Amino acid sequence: HVTARPARSLRRLLRFPGGAMSNVATKVSWSGREREAEGPGETTPLLNGTGAAPKPRQLMPSSSSSRLGHLSDVYLDEDSEQEMEAPCSLPHEIPHNEKLLSLKYESLDYDNCENQLFLEEERRNHTAFRTVEIRRWVICALIGIFTGLVACFIDILVERLAGLKYKVVKGNIDKFTETGGLSFSLLLWAALNAVVVMLGSMIVAFIEPVAAGSGIPQIKCYLNGVKIPHVVRLKTLVVKVCGVILSVVGGLAVGKEGPMIHSGSVIAAGISQGRSTSLKRDFKIFEYFRRDTEKRDFVSAGAAAGVSAAFGAPVGGVLFSLEEGASFWNQFLTWRIFFASMISTFTLNSILSIYHGNPWDLSSPGLINFGRFDTEKMGYTIQEIPIFIFMGVVGGILGALFNSLNYWLTMFRIRYIHRPCLQVLEAMLVGAVTAAVGFVMIYSSQDCQPLQGNRVTYPLQLFCADGEYNSMATAFFNTPEKSVVSLFHDPPGTYNPMTLGMFTLVYFFLACWTYGLTVSAGVFIPSLLIGAAWGRLFGISLSYITSGWIWADPGKYALMGAAAQLGGIVRMTLSLTVIMMEATGNVTYGFPIMLVLMTAKIVGDYFVEGLYDMHIQLQSVPFLHWEAPVTSHSLTAREVMSTPVTCLRRVEKVGTIVDILSDTSSNHNGFPVVESVPDGSQTSALRGLILRSQLIVLLKHKVFVERTSLSLVHRRLKLKDFRDAYPRFPPIQSIHVSQDERECMMDLTEFMNPSPYTVPQEASLPRVFKLFRALGLRHLVVVDNHNQVVGLVTRKDLARYRLGKDGLEELSLAQT
Repeated sequence: HVTARPARSLRRLLRFPGGAMSNVATKVSWSGREREAEGPGETTPLLNGTGAAPKPRQLMPSSSSSRLGHLSDVYLDEDSEQEMEAPCSLPHEIPHNEKLLSLKYESLDYDNCENQLFLEEERRNHTAFRTVEIRRWVICALIGIFTGLVACFIDILVERLAGLKYKVVKGNIDKFTETGGLSFSLLLWAALNAVVVMLGSMIVAFIEPVAAGSGIPQIKCYLNGVKIPHVVRLKTLVVKVCGVILSVVGGLAVGKEGPMIHSGSVIAAGISQGRSTSLKRDFKIFEYFRRDTEKRDFVSAGAAAGVSAAFGAPVGGVLFSLEEGASFWNQFLTWRIFFASMISTFTLNSILSIYHGNPWDLSSPGLINFGRFDTEKMGYTIQEIPIFIFMGVVGGILGALFNSLNYWLTMFRIRYIHRPCLQVLEAMLVGAVTAAVGFVMIYSSQDCQPLQGNRVTYPLQLFCADGEYNSMATAFFNTPEKSVVSLFHDPPGTYNPMTLGMFTLVYFFLACWTYGLTVSAGVFIPSLLIGAAWGRLFGISLSYITSGWIWADPGKYALMGAAAQLGGIVRMTLSLTVIMMEATGNVTYGFPIMLVLMTAKIVGDYFVEGLYDMHIQLQSVPFLHWEAPVTSHSLTAREVMSTPVTCLRRVEKVGTIVDILSDTSSNHNGFPVVESVPDGSQTSALRGLILRSQLIVLLKHKVFVERTSLSLVHRRLKLKDFRDAYPRFPPIQSIHVSQDERECMMDLTEFMNPSPYTVPQEASLPRVFKLFRALGLRHLVVVDNHNQVVGLVTRKDLARYRLGKDGLEELSLAQT
């Protein structure tokens, strides 16, 4: 009863090789690997393949709403689903185009459904709201404590395991330096790395692919209002934590800080629901918070607690949540999030100080501690400010280069390395190559430094004289965090400029190759390490060129270089400035760091967008930015909306509802409820909006009205019934409705939202966008002058328009 009718729009047909686009019916996860469909109701046909489709038919996208229309240029190859079932016929190449917008992602319902049940509960529980507020604070405290504990667990295990690995390799190298046969040491180091990385990669590739990478792009999307499958599950947390330990111990060019943000978010999502759906345990606490609105606020607190535990920067954590994540914000939320961040950094601090044997000294607030920067020794003068700005420019250009290389690499991975076994092999290869490159660099380096007075954790002597150690080894033969700190604080003259230059060059490409592997790993620390190395080199060169006229402390320039490089790659400004200030414990550097980061962002944005935004775009996620595209005022709601819309009557036949929900071609999630106007005309005016999840709960509980007398035959449902079904509502296929029940009626009056947000069809796109994004809507009903439903605006309709190189462009929609 619904037909697809393309609305007038800016459609640009995409030309694909091989004629019409066919579809590969496999599920490609965030990390780009195929997954089998996960049980009923979750099958999703995926990334667009090429090859002529024998019987092209129009694809009905499963959008988060009545979204039919707008789609005339993406076809589904009917035979491809049968072909794909045989494992031998997996495609060698999955063509991928960034000019597509995926329809597999749903929106979160951030807007409360103010139906009669909700209003009754609010009226009845006016005293209970005090306890709700107290519970919110308790949850935030728990989020902080558990995030701090997870960070301690990661830190202690990495320290122990990496220490063990480096002792074994160091003993081996020392033994073979005297007797000859160092190639055996190289093999041992490479093999140890490859085995550890293989374990870390296998758990990600085969158990939970969404745990790959740092998790920051996924959390950004979640806080933006996009439901990424499996992103806040317990299994993801376990895989993430084990994966990050193994990838850091495996010697990859990665950090353990980025994944803390994802881990904090998962912890927050779990604690705030008072139950675990994975373990099927319900603790019967915090039931009030079982809805997207509350869960999402707690996830932003979890992300902040993660930043805080990683860098010992509670204020930076709050600002990170504000800048990168949450689309919706209020004063109370800020204070609660700050509380969670403080608790997190305090927990980590207390436990690590007990572990290090000085329980009263709280001196390790984060996983990475840059150490104190002394203002007396390392102040800056006014004439150094242009130099810092120049460093920002260099950081922006290098960051843009890093992102461009990583972009092409990721496209290659999505196309060719999409099988789990290939992904594990690639990760092992990177692990072995990292060790081999490190070994060759240390072996060929002639940079020897005296041992006394230097705090080197694993000094390698190799071919240096007694009492000296190899300086290249401090950079490579160590965890990246320790290398960063030594580049910041080692006294002048510790590093040879040649050593720093070679290290920067090699590590830049290693880090670029490593980001996007199927392992849990962050990009923060490698970026800081690359930047600290070229910053220190810059400082040394500066005092050399000016013959000591500008006395440049290399540590200070290492800090600026680190900030410039990280800013150039991830393009964060406000939160990163504060994180760097808090991690160095020095406010004096606030101004130069801010200048460097702003310059790096401006320069980098000129060439290519930030790393996280780029990965979000590569996954075709319908991400809504802060503002609508600047040139979009000429578009109106009528041109943007999805038409026609599947509407329900206020009292609807059960059979009709079941048929609409079972219709796979129009997998809608929101249905306007309409009622005929009593003036005798055929018009039906909008009365409310009801969600698929609500209808499923009503069908499950058989909330029907008998046909004849319209007398009530059901117990009254409460909001608790809807909360108990959240977040994994059963698919419609699992609900049995008999033939007699199909003839019953269902009264939607008390369950629908009687006051959904609406816009007139003449409203401009920026106006619609602002309303949609600021209120966190999932559906926005478009009505005409008589309050009749003419269309529905969803996230995909707005995310399709973006500014390209040639002005406003419209993305095609596909089942990717």
